[in-house]
Amino acid sequence: MKKILVIDDEEWLREMIHLALHQRGFEIIEAANGTEGIEMARKELPDLILCDINMGKVDGYLTLSSLRNEASTASIPFILMTGLADSASMRHGMELGADDYLPKPFTTDGLYAAVDARLKKSQTVRDEAERKLAHLRDNISLMMPHEMRTPLNGIMSNAEMLEHSAATLKPGDVAEIGQEIHKSSDRLARLIENFLIYAQLELVAADPKNVNALRVGRTEHPKGLIKKHAAAQASHANRLADLSFELADVPMPIAEEYLSKIINELLQNAFKFSETDSPVRLTLAEAFNAVTLSVSDKGRGFTAEQITRIGAYMQFDRKLHEQQGLGLGLTIAKRLVELHGGKFSIVSDKETGTVISAKFPKTKVE
Repeated sequence: MKKILVIDDEEWLREMIHLALHQRGFEIIEAANGTEGIEMARKELPDLILCDINMGKVDGYLTLSSLRNEASTASIPFILMTGLADSASMRHGMELGADDYLPKPFTTDGLYAAVDARLKKSQTVRDEAERKLAHLRDNISLMMPHEMRTPLNGIMSNAEMLEHSAATLKPGDVAEIGQEIHKSSDRLARLIENFLIYAQLELVAADPKNVNALRVGRTEHPKGLIKKHAAAQASHANRLADLSFELADVPMPIAEEYLSKIINELLQNAFKFSETDSPVRLTLAEAFNAVTLSVSDKGRGFTAEQITRIGAYMQFDRKLHEQQGLGLGLTIAKRLVELHGGKFSIVSDKETGTVISAKFPKTKVE
């Protein structure tokens, strides 16, 4: 049975709503003011809240804002009830996180329609989150054991060699074994990091409120950040001479940490799948209503079929090229771009290489 909290300082209206919704099989709890409603929401964690706007010191807006700022109550569907449903007040409520408005006076049918719509949407969000989690679990059970075993075997076998043969190993051999352990450790650390990031992004994507919170971030001057991370990836691949830039220093609607992750993944992909002494070019260009980050290389490219199949844990031509890792890099970059309202595209040819572009909406000037 779904539980609904009704917050209103008019007792007759609470009783009317209580009776109407109880007849539909809902469990109803009531609060006579905003302060009482906040405490009851924290304690009962209802499936839906119906709240009047005009109430004493703690009105509907303050009640909504307070509950949206607490993790346990932030995602509870919230319907504001008011006799002043003008556009300004509606916009203010929506900015605070209201899910819907119910103008007073309303009919019983109108009440039912609003409640059913919010509960149905909430259930759809939960079902989608469960579907994504089930997909994650399936992929993890299939891919994680093998992928984690590969670098772990490298670490364990080399550590065992040091343990049992340290007395007979030359300094150069010890250094080489240390390098192999370090390489395997880096590979394992990146695998775990990408897995955790991907899981986090899928959970964010399942809730529109979390997506909106994600989009608050900005990078005012991305040029220096892009150069720094691109140069680090090129240095790691011993390809500094192959890297070139053409960067406009324009604001981007994404936090620095997420932009850095996109750059790192796109550059790692470009260097991994192209030969030394072939060019890798990174551009950031401003258009009328968009900012586009692009990475191009002259590597082996993707087929059209492979591009359409890009997704979590997807790897291409593994037996032929023996690439390591879960293949999450491009998927994470794509997901980050899409969650920030952008478009991720790949233009590729087996003969001429690949251009991967992340097109973001242009940052609005405050």
